[in-house]
Amino acid sequence: MKKPAILLVDDDAALRELITLRLEANGFAVEAVDSAEAALARLALARPDAVLTDMQMAGMDGMALFRAIHARDPALPVIVLTAHGTIPDAVAATQEGLFGYLTKPYDAPTLIDLLKRATRLAGTGTEPADDDGWRSDIVTASPAMDALLAEARLAAQSEASVLIQGESGTGKELLARAIHRASPRRDKPFVAINCGAIPAELLESELFGHVKGAFTGAGRDHPGLFVSAEGGTVFLDEIGDMPPPLQVKLLRVLQEGEVRPVGATETRPVDVRILSATHRDLEAAIATGEFREDLYYRLNVVSLTLPPLRERREDIALLARHFLAELTEKYQRNIRGFAPDALEMLVAADWPGNIRQLHNVLEQSVALCTTPTIPATLVARALRDKPAEIQPLAEARNAFERDYLINLLKLTRGQVSEVARLAGRNRTEVYRLLQRHGLTPALFKERDETA
Repeated sequence: MKKPAILLVDDDAALRELITLRLEANGFAVEAVDSAEAALARLALARPDAVLTDMQMAGMDGMALFRAIHARDPALPVIVLTAHGTIPDAVAATQEGLFGYLTKPYDAPTLIDLLKRATRLAGTGTEPADDDGWRSDIVTASPAMDALLAEARLAAQSEASVLIQGESGTGKELLARAIHRASPRRDKPFVAINCGAIPAELLESELFGHVKGAFTGAGRDHPGLFVSAEGGTVFLDEIGDMPPPLQVKLLRVLQEGEVRPVGATETRPVDVRILSATHRDLEAAIATGEFREDLYYRLNVVSLTLPPLRERREDIALLARHFLAELTEKYQRNIRGFAPDALEMLVAADWPGNIRQLHNVLEQSVALCTTPTIPATLVARALRDKPAEIQPLAEARNAFERDYLINLLKLTRGQVSEVARLAGRNRTEVYRLLQRHGLTPALFKERDETA
């Protein structure tokens, strides 16, 4: 098991050496620095499992260091060694999130016990952890990602709903799966669904189920995903695309812990934890009436935001080598690595499509490579010749639906009853679709008369 990593901060060289020896003798890996400023520089490069700092130091003191750390990484445990005169400050800081404090001269067993409890939060404590491998699918050496994963692990231990935000391609579903594996529900199902990829009329049945005869084609009962995930986790991807009527039903699941299948007259209890994700600005959607504010606050108990790949460039080479190993096995190619200029090109690229785009660029490069290493020319070609911007399925479906309705309105000269007949839908549903797309049938009548 990996040794718990401690960042020790003390400007007293003798005490720094003594504490280091004691901690290493008890199974910790220690990195010691002599100032708070040096500690902050080290934290920008790597994230330890806990920070142990003296209170009184030249320059920035221990309490200022704690506040600087807590502002950027609130899940990182910080312990302060303090003199009696500064105990009130340390006690007050525990209200702000300080993990703990010890007075000098400190009791060594008490310090060791406190650090064991602190590092256990990171899953690297000296006692066996029950979530080994929970983040194994996430390849990273980024301090920002380490801080995010530490928060994710803490959130996983609770039943709180988690909203994962981030640009498309940043790995929101991977993070959701990791949270599930780190949670007490890890042995139960993990069920994922993309709310923007399924038509509204089918999404309700998929989520909440239906009873036999609820609608045409419902030849048998269907339990729905919430019931299928009983005891486990439901991941709702692109929650911002969920239609407003279904938002009401989802709110009932969160508030009451029960679902009502389509066509049923009674509800049934469900025990699931809900994780959700979106690349949309939900607060803006609330302002325009597209998303319910009460549902937003139910989903957004814990908020985690994945950084885009351009903000974690230290991970690009790691991810590139990881994908290369997978792809060479997939294509049965004997490619050992990248030419130096090819790797430089990958690290320098902007990556608007994030990790998904990086994978696609590497897949094209591997598929076309005829040399033992991938040259810069293939990487440049894959970056330059990336396919045209692909719309999310929900946007593509909306665009098709709007064009389809426009063509029917032109064909029928704005006669809604004829549009409904040709589309195989009832008039009420057609009016609702026209309203959603901002289409006015009368305009097509006027257009015909003008023509």
